[in-house]
Amino acid sequence: MDRGALDAALAAGVPAGGWCPKGRRAEDGRIPLRYPLREMPTADYAARTLQNVLDSDGTVILHFGALRGGTALTARYCREHGKPCLLIDGQRASPAQAGARMAEFVRRHRIHTLNVAGPRASNAPQAQDYARAAVREMLRRLSPQPEGAMD
Repeated sequence: MDRGALDAALAAGVPAGGWCPKGRRAEDGRIPLRYPLREMPTADYAARTLQNVLDSDGTVILHFGALRGGTALTARYCREHGKPCLLIDGQRASPAQAGARMAEFVRRHRIHTLNVAGPRASNAPQAQDYARAAVREMLRRLSPQPEGAMD
């Protein structure tokens, strides 16, 4: 999930980043260096999740069905720390609809640094492509429109 969001931001030339576990640890191996992530001093996923919530102005959680594991933990951290959080169920919203909701969330909460979170690939194989498309649509909607253009 995280990499799909990062891919879209990096392709659009938007600053991207965040935290990853020590050793750039991920379920599929080491996170490639092309992703501008800072390593936590620990390999603990929960510590990384908390740091990403704390360092952002708000979080969008893209999920597929019930929140579980680290995705549920992200929502809990947002509540505990009073951070705006938007939940979007990818089973109910297309990536275009998700992107529109994300753009509105960013505008409404005046978010400068957005955390995008969701399930790991082993729990939702479609998550990375969905996140990439949704973030691409959000960025399109947030980019300044040429004068006279309509969204």
